[in-house]
Amino acid sequence: MNIILTTLNAKFIHTNLALRCLKAAAEPDYSPLIVEYTIKDPTFNIVADLYQKNPNVVGFSCYIWNIEETIKVIKMLKTVDPSITIILGGPEVSYDTNVWLRKVTEIDYIVVGEGEQTFKETLDFLYKKKELKEVPGLAYVQNDKFILNPLPPKLDLRESPSPYRFEEDLPNLSKRIVYVETSRGCPFSCQFCLSSIEVGVRYFNREKVKEDIRFLMQNGAKTIKFVDRTFNISRSYAMEMFQFLIDEHLPGVVFQFEITADIMRPEVIQFLNENAPAGLFRFEIGVQSTNDLTNELVKRRQNFEKLKRTVTMVKSGGKIDQHLDLIAGLPEEDYHSFRNTFNEVFEMRPEELQLGFLKLLRGTGLRVEAKKYGYVYVDQAPYEIFSNNVLSFQDILRIKQVEDVLEKYWNAHRMDQTLEFLFEHVFETPFDFFQQFGTYWEERNWSRIGHQLEDLYTRLFAFLEQLENIPLATIKSVMKLDYLSKQKFQPRKPWWNNDLNKETQSAIYKLLIEDPSIAGIDFSHLNLSERELYKQTFITPITVNVDLFKQGIIKEENGFLLTAFQNGEAPQFFFLQPKENIKVTN
Repeated sequence: MNIILTTLNAKFIHTNLALRCLKAAAEPDYSPLIVEYTIKDPTFNIVADLYQKNPNVVGFSCYIWNIEETIKVIKMLKTVDPSITIILGGPEVSYDTNVWLRKVTEIDYIVVGEGEQTFKETLDFLYKKKELKEVPGLAYVQNDKFILNPLPPKLDLRESPSPYRFEEDLPNLSKRIVYVETSRGCPFSCQFCLSSIEVGVRYFNREKVKEDIRFLMQNGAKTIKFVDRTFNISRSYAMEMFQFLIDEHLPGVVFQFEITADIMRPEVIQFLNENAPAGLFRFEIGVQSTNDLTNELVKRRQNFEKLKRTVTMVKSGGKIDQHLDLIAGLPEEDYHSFRNTFNEVFEMRPEELQLGFLKLLRGTGLRVEAKKYGYVYVDQAPYEIFSNNVLSFQDILRIKQVEDVLEKYWNAHRMDQTLEFLFEHVFETPFDFFQQFGTYWEERNWSRIGHQLEDLYTRLFAFLEQLENIPLATIKSVMKLDYLSKQKFQPRKPWWNNDLNKETQSAIYKLLIEDPSIAGIDFSHLNLSERELYKQTFITPITVNVDLFKQGIIKEENGFLLTAFQNGEAPQFFFLQPKENIKVTN
């Protein structure tokens, strides 16, 4: 019997850990072939590829991001070969299982919940080794009657075989994200999250986990993401793993974790700040809302002051990037409350702030109580809401405008100095900037067309130009500094129109050739030849003192920004004060 385990990942760089756990559990009795596609692959191409592998059984791993495309594949695959047995599993089909089996009749069986034992015993049934009714956790329709066999006991994860050592995975380890789990379950009860349904936390054998991580690193893995719902729920366990990763990591490897920030003790953060190499760790922290009533309604226990303490301490260490999450649309969080949530979280200046929108997932408590809060949503994956009793669809659309420019400008870190200046001197709050600019962006349909780096600057400047009573010349100067700081070579065509005429440029270069020290001692130490001066430097008028700008101080002062580019390294900035015969015209 030819068995295939497959899924449609969101991107090529993603890997599906569930398939590998199922394969490890099925061996050595069975040898499933793992085949992964992406949701962007044409359905016909996926079906053709699966068909040509001549499978008897195909198992699909299903999630909200791939279920609709997966169903298309299943229907087409059954059409071309009705004899193929189709088995589904994963969080998207583990709930409302009867609905899925009735809705998509091409599905033969659904594995409910933790699937290793159920999948293995389903294969035993297909190989005539046991009766169908003896397969625990399997759902199916028989004689038009829905049947869900009793669920098996939870696995003893300490005895689970490794899913990380398949030979066919080795060539791509360096090119993809490797997902690792050291535990299953979550201690919390957040009503919007599927993890809240499983009570308790179970751990894998930590020594076996360490051996697997050593193996992955030795075979080229560069990005290892732990999928534990709360990696730091056990302080002693987290500390042991942090120490292990610090001691044994290989150059270029990055480890990502989901942590609960308000339970992290200061001494743990201090340990990381003192011992973790910069860039080795990355934290993902779910904040979701700072509204106390909202958190109470969704049974989310969160001490925001302690969370802030953790994020602030980690940031002050300068070693670990932090990715914070918000969810718009939670109960009793209206537009103004969400604005407050956003600003309170943004005040911590996380390296990334992801703004998501509530999805009423099958199986969650919030979906069960949808009517209570007036939720309007489409009953089709990903089940994102349109509105509720305090948040209109128009409010949702406005917040989506914030999300669009937040991702392009803050999370991409293309012009941090500019944004900080705008937050401090132009807009009442960061949210107000993102909202006003996001609305301006959407009104011009820019979300529907592509953009280059220069477009991001010209579009922001166009937005700022139509505002009244703002220091536009200063902002433009800071934008120039941000733009040039991201260049490794002399730009051929910067985002602003040429504001330095050839006569002035020639006069400045003549002065620099005669006396490089007019740009400062550090510039003269570069010892640039006349040819290098013209090829490796860039001059533009500026209205802020660059030397003070490097210290984080913005002082308005006319002059010229001299940027030196060398060997593809970060550019160096120098400030030229105007001479009597050379005036700044900015």
